[in-house]
Amino acid sequence: MSDQEFSDVPQATHRATLHMLCGKIAAGKSTLTAELSRMPSTVVISEDFWLSRLFGPEMKDVGDYIRCSRRLRDAIGPHIQELLRMGLSVVLDFPANTPAMRSWMRTLFEAAGADHCLHFLDVPDEVCKARLRARNAAGTHDFAASDAEFEQISSYFVAPSEPEGFKVILS
Repeated sequence: MSDQEFSDVPQATHRATLHMLCGKIAAGKSTLTAELSRMPSTVVISEDFWLSRLFGPEMKDVGDYIRCSRRLRDAIGPHIQELLRMGLSVVLDFPANTPAMRSWMRTLFEAAGADHCLHFLDVPDEVCKARLRARNAAGTHDFAASDAEFEQISSYFVAPSEPEGFKVILS
């Protein structure tokens, strides 16, 4: 194939953006993801979707989630970087709820030379728990979590801080 054949390939006209979501369980991350997904040249990658399909029966507790989530991140990270390099924006529906997780996400957009935006959903625990109970009752989510699991997982939550250097949007 000659170089001339590639000249007709459309080039990205905007800088790709990695959209990251920070918020406790049922804070509204999936709802915001749906809104962000309507932007042009944007693809969504949902941790819950992929974990439920790849590891569903293996995930019985928080320890299983941590192990399976790490395996998913290792596998999908290079793909996310390539999408960003191609000029596609990515809504990464993974919880950016700890400095370590946000650090991994930073490696994705920095390696790809992409922009980033950290959407922080600062929602009170009681609101999240009420939404979680409603979501569990409706059966509309890939995973259900109990109040005890909400508390256990939320104990690891660390809000983003200025020294981390992210472009934060309070949603």
